[in-house]
Amino acid sequence: MTQVLELQFETAAGKTTTFVIDAPKPKLTTEEIQKVMQKIITKNVFDGQAGALVAMSGARIVDRQVTEFEIGIE
Repeated sequence: MTQVLELQFETAAGKTTTFVIDAPKPKLTTEEIQKVMQKIITKNVFDGQAGALVAMSGARIVDRQVTEFEIGIE
C-alpha cells in the first residue's frame, strides 16, 4: 500500500493548491501538520501563478493500493 500526505493551501488569488508528499512518517499528528503548513506560509517559500500561499485549507493522508501485472512485450 502506498501513502501520500496532501497539504492544501489557499492562495492570494483565492485558488487552492495542493502539495503531495510521498511516504509520510507514521502517526503524524494534526499539530505537527499545522506547524509545518504555517511555516510554509510564514516563510513564503512557494509563489506560483496564483500568488503566495495565504492560508491552510486542509490536509489528508491518502492510501492507495497498486497491483501490477507482468505483461510480456512481443
